[in-house]
Amino acid sequence: MIKKREKKWNVKCVSFDNPCADEISYELGISKKLATIVANRGYDTVEKARAFIGKSQEILHDPFLLNDMDRAVERIERAIKAKERITVYGDYDVDGVTSVSIIYLYLEKAGGIVDYYIPCRKGEGYGVSCEAIDKIKARGTGLIITVDTGVTAVEEAKYARSLGIDMVITDHHECTDELPNAVAVINPKRRDTSYPFPHLAGVGVAFKLLCALDKQLNNCELIDAVRNVANGYSDLTAIGTIADVMPVVDENRILISHGLSRAEKTDKIGLAALIANCRNGEGKAINKAKQKKKLSSGFIGFTLAPRINAAGRISSASIAVNMFLAKDAAVANDYSLQLCEINRERQATENRIADEAYEYVEKNGLAENSAIVLHDNGWHHGVIGIVASKVTERYGVPSILISFEGNDDENDGEAIGKGSGRSISGMNLVNALNSCADLLEKFGGHELAAGLSIKRKNLEKFKRRMNEYAKSCFDGSEPENTLDIECELEPSDISLNFAEELCILEPYGVSNPTPVFAMRNAIVSDITPVGMNRHLKLSISKDGYTFTAMLFSTTPKEFALSVGDEVDFAFNLDVNEFNGVANAQICLKDIRPSERNTHFERVNEELYKSVKNGEADLGHNYIVPTREDFALVYNHLLNSARMGKESYRYSRLLTEIVKQSRSSAINYVKLKYIIKVFRELNIVTIEELDELTFAYHIAFTKNKTSLDKSSILKKLKSMYPKK
Repeated sequence: MIKKREKKWNVKCVSFDNPCADEISYELGISKKLATIVANRGYDTVEKARAFIGKSQEILHDPFLLNDMDRAVERIERAIKAKERITVYGDYDVDGVTSVSIIYLYLEKAGGIVDYYIPCRKGEGYGVSCEAIDKIKARGTGLIITVDTGVTAVEEAKYARSLGIDMVITDHHECTDELPNAVAVINPKRRDTSYPFPHLAGVGVAFKLLCALDKQLNNCELIDAVRNVANGYSDLTAIGTIADVMPVVDENRILISHGLSRAEKTDKIGLAALIANCRNGEGKAINKAKQKKKLSSGFIGFTLAPRINAAGRISSASIAVNMFLAKDAAVANDYSLQLCEINRERQATENRIADEAYEYVEKNGLAENSAIVLHDNGWHHGVIGIVASKVTERYGVPSILISFEGNDDENDGEAIGKGSGRSISGMNLVNALNSCADLLEKFGGHELAAGLSIKRKNLEKFKRRMNEYAKSCFDGSEPENTLDIECELEPSDISLNFAEELCILEPYGVSNPTPVFAMRNAIVSDITPVGMNRHLKLSISKDGYTFTAMLFSTTPKEFALSVGDEVDFAFNLDVNEFNGVANAQICLKDIRPSERNTHFERVNEELYKSVKNGEADLGHNYIVPTREDFALVYNHLLNSARMGKESYRYSRLLTEIVKQSRSSAINYVKLKYIIKVFRELNIVTIEELDELTFAYHIAFTKNKTSLDKSSILKKLKSMYPKK
């Protein structure tokens, strides 16, 4: 049984009671509920709310405010006119693939001689390398344009220059003190920058380069150049920005909003094929697709992006690039189907590694660590970043997974492992890795996601220091796994109209998250495993209403609740379309025993503790269980185990036994002592998950164990004798 760190709910308001909401609702013609959400996000006047919803507060900044932009434009224009070969050098993730694609497509249309190069994740690894530059030189390239990479390629830029190759570097990753000696280094995070927005994705920086280049090549006003580039390439720019989890504020909000609209009617037949295959079923892309709801950032982030990403993780990123560049519909569709197949392989690999990671954490007691660092010789390094995200989500702490794939010799201290990490608010992962720089071969990334290389001999020391650093970030206390909740809803608040109205807040992402709501004191009325037992579909009832709710990435074994439990749950509200019928859909973010029920559990737990300490003024018959009580509990556990049950809350087990036996002889105190005795005598294998919950396993045996051997039961009887 996996121990998940409980999430702390941060509820912004219990009901729709923001004092600004009435005026916003009236003036903008939106519901009070939506107006409350808008106000809670800081847009608490009519003017601010109107600007937020209308996206009129954001502007696209002048690309020439980026350092070296003029130099980059001049060099690229010269290469185009001279018919000099240009190689676009990118990363293998979605951001890199979309960046490569928009630069390639634009330069090709402008008459440039252009090709692209993306390193192989397994053979070459991340970033610019001298070996890759040699290959590019052999093609006859005179200019390399890097996208989503290159800002730390100091030695590589020097090497390229020695071969007579110029470099224009565009990147958005953190900069070091020394920049590469290139024709241009364009990065909104340069320490000497005056650019007003540092949070562009790599594809966002590439987009800005195209805007500046278009102005120069067409000798037009900047606004016309931006319009030209946006109409041609904002679809891929939006996909890369969403996939790289950039804040959806400032110009990113405009790029994503415009890009999602353009993607609906994209002229890129490869993108259209992938969207159609995802929406309508694989293999149906070249048929007329049934119209679905408009594209959302959620569809991009959770459906489209993983397929594009899978190419670089499992196979070759060139499959995704070639799909975007394809001119033939059948060829484009074939590439999109390849991505879908590769993604299925990625999912299977990811699920296996995740299961292994969870098991290792549980067996080795790492769930309480301030940071979790795991390694393995057989993990595919292409998916460990995704699994690190799952580990961080499950346990609420920063995590790093390291793969020594291809290096099975545990005694080879020089073997290089590649790692990928994810962090949480409160710990900058790049800063954490920098504190361990002497142990690493290289590292880089963002505040919440980063990669690294490390020698095996430094692994154990690295694990210790990462935990020490994490503890210092959280002042020695456990990191809080928080969940921000907009407000609490009642059943009557949930409707298709409200779910559809929430789309006004799109696009969602960092700094403008998908709204999370909460409902309290509902009853679980049904639990159905789906997706080969990896997900659950629940029926939840309250006040005469029944809702279907999806709980993803939770297996029946991991789910500690039962039918009939009273629960509080947190959720997203979305629109689900099936067979042409739209319904409001609940996607669970967290579900747990109701706070009201937990209060009664705590009261009973305190009573048990007072009995244990001999402080309770209660009689023998109330406290000491009989043999019949033991038999009743054992048989119930036995029957539940045969049905696949592996864990219980004491309160839930008590409710089931009382209901089934129609007897009030068993109470919480007796039940807890019975479980303790079962554990002591090894009648049932018990693992206490916390003081209110336990996991169990019954090994079927013909041998009988005498309860008289229990020292726990003897002590209890001596403390509370019969009178």
